[in-house]
Amino acid sequence: MSNNLFPCLWFDGNAKIAAEFYCSIFENSKIVSETSMVVIFELNETKFMALNGGPLYKFSPANSYVVTCDTQEEIDHYWGKLGDSGTYNKCGWLDDKFGVSWQIVPSVLGQLMNDPEKAPRVVKAFMQMTKFDIDKLINA
Repeated sequence: MSNNLFPCLWFDGNAKIAAEFYCSIFENSKIVSETSMVVIFELNETKFMALNGGPLYKFSPANSYVVTCDTQEEIDHYWGKLGDSGTYNKCGWLDDKFGVSWQIVPSVLGQLMNDPEKAPRVVKAFMQMTKFDIDKLINA
């Protein structure tokens, strides 16, 4: 029995353009296969399907993709590239130009939030941010 599990992203005729956009941002990424209806691609070895499904459905922040980053440079990279021509939101969230929601999060955030003394200060700091600033979170 095969248990392959991967997301399908519904686009209105621009699935290949979206897949190429994402592959240009993430290392170790590629388009695996394509037809006029479906593009299969991988981002850092994570499989996705982009479907040319038409205008019926739209993306929403109820479904987002989390990108954990070890450095501020990584945060800046993903924030700038994925958010280009999109919408920047609070607390590391953005909607890209296709409407897909992303969370660009420092990998150290979980550790900071697990410190009961530090966590309230970290929350207060990141609630004031759009793009996460690792140094400000660590020093909160």
